[in-house]
Amino acid sequence: MDMSTVSEIDIDQLAASQLKSIKQRYTKNRRQLIAILLEATKPITINQILESDSELAQSSVYRNLAILEQAGLVVRIITNDDHAHYELAEHILDHHHHIICSPCGEILDFHLSAKIEKALESSLKKIADDFGFSIDRHRLDLLGTCGDCIE
Repeated sequence: MDMSTVSEIDIDQLAASQLKSIKQRYTKNRRQLIAILLEATKPITINQILESDSELAQSSVYRNLAILEQAGLVVRIITNDDHAHYELAEHILDHHHHIICSPCGEILDFHLSAKIEKALESSLKKIADDFGFSIDRHRLDLLGTCGDCIE
C-alpha cells in the first residue's frame, strides 16, 4: 500500500479493528507506538522507541509491541546484534525488503522495481511449486556489511 493513500485516521481505524479481533483495545500507548513506527524511516529498536518518547515505560513498550505484533500490525525483525527491530506491517505501509548489516545490526528498507519484483515472485513460485508449497507472501533480507562497518 502506498503511504500517500494511507492516512493516520485509516491506520487508527485499522489498528482498532485488528486489536478488537484479538480482544484488545487501542490504548493511548498503543496509539503512540503506532505513531512512532509510522514516523520511522526504517525498522527501529525498543531503545530507539524509548528515546523518541521519554514518557513510555520500557515494560509497557515490550508488552504493547507483543500485542501489536499478535494483532498483525507490527513486524519484528531479528538481527545478529540481539536487538529486535520493529516496523509497521506491510499492509499498513508498503511491500519492501531489507538490507541488514551483520556486524552492527543496522536495517535499511529498499524497494524493487515492479519488473524485478514480478521476476522475483515468478522465480520464488517456481521454487515453491517444486516443493508443493503455496506462497502467501515473501520477504527478502540481504545480509552483509554496511559502509560504516567496512571502514
